[in-house]
Amino acid sequence: MAYWLMKSEPGSFSWDDLVADGRTHWDGVRNYQASNNMKAMKLGDLAFFYHSVKEKCVVGIVEVVKEYYPDHTDKSGRFGMVDVKPVKPFTAPVTLAQIKETPELSELALVRQSRLSVTPIGAAEWRRICAMGQTEA
Repeated sequence: MAYWLMKSEPGSFSWDDLVADGRTHWDGVRNYQASNNMKAMKLGDLAFFYHSVKEKCVVGIVEVVKEYYPDHTDKSGRFGMVDVKPVKPFTAPVTLAQIKETPELSELALVRQSRLSVTPIGAAEWRRICAMGQTEA
């Protein structure tokens, strides 16, 4: 199993929206590196759901339930999407500031490549962020 972080602007699509829907396709990604990260996702992989822009925090865990396929919103046909479903919310959201203050998380793409919307997370970093959020993965 691999671990990921997926960013969403809560004003456009929030954790609560995902919970209400029960499942969604993760469309609209137009960065090649983020798209390649989604191509690498497999069924059952887990990802942090991260509220970007003003909130800047991990708020929950999602599971990949459909692997990469064409994104219906991309008229060029170059980009794809995956489907995810909510697994569980974080007991305590983990802020970007907390992540930056944690030395063992300093190499995360979230810190080094802050504009990238879909990034890999190592197993040790996954466990650390879950512990910070008082949530078992």
